[in-house]
Amino acid sequence: MAGRGTVQVRRVYEAPAQTDGVRVLVDRVWPRGMTKDKAHLDELCKQVAPSTELRKWYSHDPDHFAEFSRRYRTELNDPEHVDALAHLRDLAQDRPLTLLTATKHPEISEAEVLAELLRS
Repeated sequence: MAGRGTVQVRRVYEAPAQTDGVRVLVDRVWPRGMTKDKAHLDELCKQVAPSTELRKWYSHDPDHFAEFSRRYRTELNDPEHVDALAHLRDLAQDRPLTLLTATKHPEISEAEVLAELLRS
């Protein structure tokens, strides 16, 4: 259950929950078949998403998740990403934050990497 200052990861295709708090889509590409109304987003933060090059290399292959996570954390040090990550930290400071992604396996997504960073 999400509480004050917690960070969770969910699929954007799932119905919103009362415990979601602020709902932020962190994918670079808009989810296929999803409308803005159905997404129930508070924000779109594609500035924090992995580069297109890294996303295509990874291709959500579970065997590459550890290396993807390492490379993505390195990318998060880029100026564009630093500000976006700081914004997410601010959002998570005193209220629940739900990072949304379209991937079928959110536990091996950029949203999960971000959630781990924000929780630490």
